[in-house]
Amino acid sequence: MAQLSYDPDVTALLVVDPYNDFISEGGKIWPRIKDVAEANNCVPHMKQILEAARENKLRVFFAMHHRYREGDYETWKYIAPIQKLAWNRRTFEFGTWGGEYRAEFVPGPGETVASEHWCSSGFANTDLDNQLKRQGIHRLIVIGLIAHTCIEATVRFAAELGYDVTVVKDAVADYSDEMMHAALEINMPNYASAIVSTEEILVALSSVRSAASAAQ
Repeated sequence: MAQLSYDPDVTALLVVDPYNDFISEGGKIWPRIKDVAEANNCVPHMKQILEAARENKLRVFFAMHHRYREGDYETWKYIAPIQKLAWNRRTFEFGTWGGEYRAEFVPGPGETVASEHWCSSGFANTDLDNQLKRQGIHRLIVIGLIAHTCIEATVRFAAELGYDVTVVKDAVADYSDEMMHAALEINMPNYASAIVSTEEILVALSSVRSAASAAQ
């Protein structure tokens, strides 16, 4: 693979769904992804990458799943299976701990939180594309949950919209190794320009700072 390089003027980190229900002990979905997430150190890697992006002056965007509210979907004619599960489990319930950001991933000053997505793609029926384009972003580094649903759907949609996408493979997680394999080795290589490790992305982000210092 060619050496990774990211221009901070056109590149952003996109953090998908860092809710307590997903990535904190006691979260509703954590028991289902715990084995995979702990095996690849997903959450610590997400934290490292977010800190590196902030330190190296990359803009940060958050694509968050719709938080359950009483009455959701009751008037909808059609509800996707993934939405039925969220409805039945009251996943990411608004006003509860599970529906809050894990503490390390609370958006900082100047960081952009897109409107919540109802199904899987961070772009579908949200303002994410508009928010990115308004800030001149057309390259994305994507981390978060879940590999075969929200990450894959967001990456696919980003490619359709013309973004260049990098996925960090050990800063995402899933319910099983088989699902991780399908997402990262079969499906997303069709849409992501690069699928890399946390170590590789941290080296690339540190070079952003070095280049900026050299230019001063």
